[in-house]
Amino acid sequence: MPVFATGFQSVFCADFRSIRGLSGKRWRWLGLFLFGWGMLRSFDGSGVRWLELRRGFSPFSLSLALGQGGLLLRLRPVVLDRMVRWWAGIVVVPGESGVGPTASTSFCFSCIHALWFGGHRVLSGLDSLVVSHFSSPSMAKEPVRVLVTGAAGQIGYALVPMIARGVMLGPDQPVILHMLDIPPAAEALNGVKMELVDAAFPLLKGVVATTDPVEACTGVNVAVMVGGFPRKEGMERKDVMSKNVSIYKSQASALEKHAAANCKVLVVANPANTNALILKEFAPSIPEKNITCLTRLDHNRALGQISERLNVQVSDVKNVIIWGNHSSTQYPDVNHATVKTPAGEKPVRELVADDTWLNSEFITTVQQRGAAIIKARKFSSALSAASSACDHIRDWVLGTPEGTWVSMGVYSDGSYNVPAGLIYSFPVICKNGEWSIVQGLSIDEFSRKKLDLTAQELSEEKALACSCLS
Repeated sequence: MPVFATGFQSVFCADFRSIRGLSGKRWRWLGLFLFGWGMLRSFDGSGVRWLELRRGFSPFSLSLALGQGGLLLRLRPVVLDRMVRWWAGIVVVPGESGVGPTASTSFCFSCIHALWFGGHRVLSGLDSLVVSHFSSPSMAKEPVRVLVTGAAGQIGYALVPMIARGVMLGPDQPVILHMLDIPPAAEALNGVKMELVDAAFPLLKGVVATTDPVEACTGVNVAVMVGGFPRKEGMERKDVMSKNVSIYKSQASALEKHAAANCKVLVVANPANTNALILKEFAPSIPEKNITCLTRLDHNRALGQISERLNVQVSDVKNVIIWGNHSSTQYPDVNHATVKTPAGEKPVRELVADDTWLNSEFITTVQQRGAAIIKARKFSSALSAASSACDHIRDWVLGTPEGTWVSMGVYSDGSYNVPAGLIYSFPVICKNGEWSIVQGLSIDEFSRKKLDLTAQELSEEKALACSCLS
């Protein structure tokens, strides 16, 4: 049942030919209602789809709504087509499932607050209004190909079902999963593929499980690089770096040659910032703004610590910042963070009222959280890392909420006097699939020292990686 709305008017159009007792002529019914706010909901009964109009919390039946100033018109399709071409607004076109709207949405003036009715895609703009008789064929989204390297490992095992369920790209976005791992993990990787098939995820349109980087990277739109060489007991930093340089040089080459031109890359494997920098160097055709590393896990850890300290919902805390490296030199900064309260948003520092804790224990807890989890669990963070990777990509692709920023490891342009040419974690906002560094934030002397310290470590890692290449 297509619906569009403009200004103060909510409009619905329906084909009632399926109702028993009506003729089979091709008529359409057009209803015009003069309500500034409205909620449109459909429900099914006895095989007939109806439309209920709500204003505030008071439901109106169709007949009552008509009696309160609405207008019901019976129009031939050609007349209706001419009418809707005059209208600018929002059109809902049948989606993949082919069923009517199943979730409520609210309209205010010409803005739509929910862009998805179950089974329907929402299109905006005047061009959308030329849909013939509101009966366009299915307009399901094309699947997005998502690569996960190290997919048989713990993080990969936690991550792939989240992607298949729509946590990463949204509840209406079909995906094809490309899973890559090393040959010794091939059997385990096939087991993960079997479980994905058994889970019967509606959004999952295909699975590629392979040990061949070329096959894994072909056509991918999003690449989540989880695989890497972990530091083992007795290994020097240069030994670990050398292993990862080799891995990321090879995988960068495969992405460079075979991934989609607009491929977005998220590096998770440590050392994440420097691995991302290596990948950037060997995949020059991928835009530098499309190569990032994961510091959202640290960002979320900081949110969690503040919410626990203040006994508030974590969703009420926003705008913490992780500066620098995904390591023990990172700087979790709450100087611009706020908490939503009944009296409005309040600064975290004001509510915590303990600068000693914020400048010491809070920072070290976030910095060393990964080590604490390994000590308690005997394994590294997997569930939280997978969830944070989904958060990172989702906000990057779909956008950050108004007034909210997140932390991402991105290519430095010299902002905040951070040396250009490093992959460094900054506060960013995302819109239309692009990130931009939040500018103009004040940096006090304490913070300046922290920013410089973590930048120095990243410069040293970069030099070490370059020495491994030579």
